[in-house]
Amino acid sequence: MKLKLLFTGLICCQFFSAQYNYPATPEHPVVDDYFGTKITDNYRWLEDLKSPAVQSWFKAESDFSNTIIDKIPHREDLFKQMKDIQNMSGDSFGVIMQRQNSYFYTKTKKGENLSKLYSKDISTGKEVLIFDPEKIKKGTQITNFTVDLKAQKIALLLSKSGGEICELKILDLNAKKLLNDSIDPIWSEFNFEFTQDGKSIIYTKMSTGDPNSNMLLKDMKAMLHEIGTDVKNDKILASRVDYPELNALTEQFTSITFSDDYKYIILRLSSVKSESPIFVAPYSELKNKKINWKQIVKASDDITDIYISDDKLFLLTHKDAPNYKITLTSLANPDFINAKVVVPESKDAVIIAIHTSKNYLYYSLGNGITRDKYQVNIKTLDTKKVPLPSGVNSSLSLNPHENDNIYCENMNWLTPLTIYDYNPEKGAPVKSRYLSSDGNYPDYNKLYTVKEIEVKSHDGVMVPLSIICPKNMKMNGSSPAYITGYGGYGISYEPRFSQRLTALLEQGVVIAIAHVRGGGEKGENWHKTGMKANKPNTWKDFIACSEYLVAQKYTSPSKLIGNGVSMGGVLIGRAITERPDLFAVAIAEVGMTNALRSETTANGPNQIPEVGTLQNEEDTKNLMEMDAQSKVKKGVKYPAVIIRTGMNDSRITPWEPGKFAAILQKNSGSGKPVLLYVNYENGHFTSDKDVVFHEYSDIYAFALWQVGHPKFQPVK
Repeated sequence: MKLKLLFTGLICCQFFSAQYNYPATPEHPVVDDYFGTKITDNYRWLEDLKSPAVQSWFKAESDFSNTIIDKIPHREDLFKQMKDIQNMSGDSFGVIMQRQNSYFYTKTKKGENLSKLYSKDISTGKEVLIFDPEKIKKGTQITNFTVDLKAQKIALLLSKSGGEICELKILDLNAKKLLNDSIDPIWSEFNFEFTQDGKSIIYTKMSTGDPNSNMLLKDMKAMLHEIGTDVKNDKILASRVDYPELNALTEQFTSITFSDDYKYIILRLSSVKSESPIFVAPYSELKNKKINWKQIVKASDDITDIYISDDKLFLLTHKDAPNYKITLTSLANPDFINAKVVVPESKDAVIIAIHTSKNYLYYSLGNGITRDKYQVNIKTLDTKKVPLPSGVNSSLSLNPHENDNIYCENMNWLTPLTIYDYNPEKGAPVKSRYLSSDGNYPDYNKLYTVKEIEVKSHDGVMVPLSIICPKNMKMNGSSPAYITGYGGYGISYEPRFSQRLTALLEQGVVIAIAHVRGGGEKGENWHKTGMKANKPNTWKDFIACSEYLVAQKYTSPSKLIGNGVSMGGVLIGRAITERPDLFAVAIAEVGMTNALRSETTANGPNQIPEVGTLQNEEDTKNLMEMDAQSKVKKGVKYPAVIIRTGMNDSRITPWEPGKFAAILQKNSGSGKPVLLYVNYENGHFTSDKDVVFHEYSDIYAFALWQVGHPKFQPVK
């Protein structure tokens, strides 16, 4: 019977491969000379997203992909499986804060797809629905919000269908209506907050809201808006043009905040580089025509975060401490060299992040697999571990202006989220009474096992690899396996429970996460040894981890699915162009696969600190090595590939995944399908669970078809 199933699957694959009559993609060669190295780009014309011919091509590719995917059976079963796992959970929370005696939070109720804004009285537990974004228009999502100190107004950052170019609206809680104030465009991740009296709001304004403009993420301005006035009269607090003394770069973000005690305004010239120039000014400067900024941190100081309390300046820094340390100096006269060490560098773990409550500073100490939480008394500097369960523990302050209440989350690969309330003055953390996501999951630890190991990479460096697999599985190479990684910006791929990946586990798929260089699992050195000239370590680590899965017979090359998302596009793109024989399927999601052209996009200059610039010969050599697009060769037997893009994506512009699909379709000699999976509503991501689950049920069904999973074989 097994032989019959395998034979049927083989026939189906052959049947479909004979029908891969991809949409016509003309080649219009453009030759670039990169410091003496000439590279031909046949698909440069696809970069003009306003061209009717390009738009028609994307539509044709999307339609073609859908005709193939629609023939794969049991996709709806995968979707239902993800929904069933979601429905085992309780409600899920987004942004949470406390004002006076109430919690304010975004919540997606069990069984719903989008979050709404609620409040809850802490004394009585009574919950009130404050705002449903879809009352404005279907598909509208709350990206972020903040509440003024008196809980009279809420500023809402709203987006359409997961797009990242947002509009800021203000809700009057007493009148229960939106005010006329409308501020846009604002990027989804930019900070905004009310002034102490609640009469104004600070924010960062983009120079344009045109997603196809090259100025999209350039020349931004930190602004002050007085509520009830015309936004045209908003005051500029910082910008490259109006404040030349800041020496801001065109691509740097003018990110602006207040200190918790409202004594200072804090300005960061942010980018993907964690070490930002930081300036401060007294809060009283807001009334002046122009802010008198004082620089306290330079990028070269290797400081990634600060906290100000009166004249105390706490610093999170990796200067002479690749695993980071926390130091203390005077704000009035900063002396970083002789700063007092409050939390020394750890040999075995990395200080990942800091945040504060009214009287405490909190930091996370992690190794990429576990993350513990610690507190520091701001006055005495006494340090204590917060007694949370083992796993990945993250936290945020609910109202650092007024109290020490913090919200804590705990999870693992197989353990869904548990929420705890904690106040250092009131004892140990307790499961949250009012902010609970508790569900009714099976005990996945009885069904699956997690193995945390290290794999020797190409240069002998040991790379952490997380493997999640069925207990007592047969180690004979017959199981499908899915391996993913990231490797960028010093971001760690920490354990987290995933409804999507759990659905794959339930299909008998081994899940593996490669903690490759370029991430932050082992500190700043781990990041640096996976960027610019060292970027090849990222995909070579990924290849080494994939080879380990095959060597140990978790899977085999005919069953191995590789995945990379966003900056992970470099990882998966170069893994399959360097070792096409190692993978059966590649899933490239909204990925940077054309690194040589990325700098020409709106988000490109922002990436220079991480990947380099074409203006520099050495950097250009590195970018050529990262560029998967130019590494595709005629006749090479590449894996089956599905490439996801969102047409509203402003981080990785859609032509980058589009060009990768075009060149693979033209040149792959394997006869395996190459599909461009296009979402016309979304950008880089969306919070709409149904949209997410539909996308992944399609993508995973494609992958499972290609590795021969019997449930997903199309009928001839």
